[in-house]
Amino acid sequence: MKGERQMEYKHLLLEVDGAVAKITFNRPKVLNAMNYEVMSELSCALYECDQNNEVKALILTGAGEKAFVAGADISQMQNFTSVEIMKLMELGQSTLRFLETMGKPSIAAVNGFALGGGTEIAMACDMRIAAENAMFGQPEILIGILPGWGGTQRLPRLVGMGVAKELILTGVQINAARAYEIGLVNKVVPAAQLMDEATKMAKKITTLPGFALKMAKNAMNFGIDMSLEGGVKLELSCVSQCFSTKDQKEGMTAFLEKRKPTFVGE
Repeated sequence: MKGERQMEYKHLLLEVDGAVAKITFNRPKVLNAMNYEVMSELSCALYECDQNNEVKALILTGAGEKAFVAGADISQMQNFTSVEIMKLMELGQSTLRFLETMGKPSIAAVNGFALGGGTEIAMACDMRIAAENAMFGQPEILIGILPGWGGTQRLPRLVGMGVAKELILTGVQINAARAYEIGLVNKVVPAAQLMDEATKMAKKITTLPGFALKMAKNAMNFGIDMSLEGGVKLELSCVSQCFSTKDQKEGMTAFLEKRKPTFVGE
């Protein structure tokens, strides 16, 4: 794909500009609330990006100024049976795990509310940049449930068990400054600069060797649940595989020749 191309989805916008794909949750009238249809489209869009060899990095954001994703669509969920809600939660869990473990790095550009499923989607991304007006939280307890798209698992891993329990067990919302303070987001910027900052980071990633990025993600994503011994063995396997690539040869040659490397993704 050359230039910018927008795919056709009902509830999302998928745009590819060069090597950066941008997925925009596009239901601003309901603050980009998630339901089964939106999550299904997100799953398809992520797969499409994964299969597109020209895409090297992803940005996820929300349409409008008020919300990234303000949570799940409660009007759809209210009368679900246990079987129906399990189907929705399983779809969300598998989709976000795919986002988290896919070889291409992802950035959440969080504008406005990122509550419930919004926080969970952001946490599944590799990095999070928040606008100053962003709000985060896992308020599910306030409506008689708990997070179901990985919030009880990813939040403690990102911010520690004590803070995660505070957020999940009280349902309290936090602003962008507090999210940065606890390590939930990587950076906070003025709202007007959000997409520029996310695009800048994404474009930086696209200049780096893709296979090494994938291996680095694998080492962290799968190693974190292993013992230290198992994790470093996984790391050993990942770094060793990089030595079969043209990019490793180019990177080290360029370093020794004191020039910028030209990576080809092989």
